[in-house]
Amino acid sequence: MACYLYLGLHGAWEREIEEEVCTQRSWKRPYGVGLLVAGLDESGAHLYYNCPSENYFEYQAFAIESRSQAAKTYLEQKFETFTNYKGEKLIKDALFAIKETLQGEKLTSSICTVAVVGVDEPFHFVDPKVIQEVIDMQEDRSPDAAPMDI
Repeated sequence: MACYLYLGLHGAWEREIEEEVCTQRSWKRPYGVGLLVAGLDESGAHLYYNCPSENYFEYQAFAIESRSQAAKTYLEQKFETFTNYKGEKLIKDALFAIKETLQGEKLTSSICTVAVVGVDEPFHFVDPKVIQEVIDMQEDRSPDAAPMDI
């Protein structure tokens, strides 16, 4: 089952808008903001990154924001296995990927949002209580375990 999810930190959009005030140049950054757009059509699920320079690219998994490199690295290593995952497993991997970007900060459901869309699953936001349960489950695991073993 192909399924994509949106995972973002609260306030990221507002921070990006504030940062754009000093860098707006119509010939370099026509949109001024990067967007991840997930959708579903008759050919399956799609994830597009529309970058500030007006270019767009299709990805199987992607992360944006200033500290997203750790998440991108994790997703690049794991994305080929995502096609066999159900929604819950994708959420666990996405939360692990974003946790890698926090640089010592604690991941909680109050600072992130998760939304899911799939072939058999209409677009919806995941309840913050469910997100927090998944985060707590990950923290309770032994440090020697593989990142996403259940």
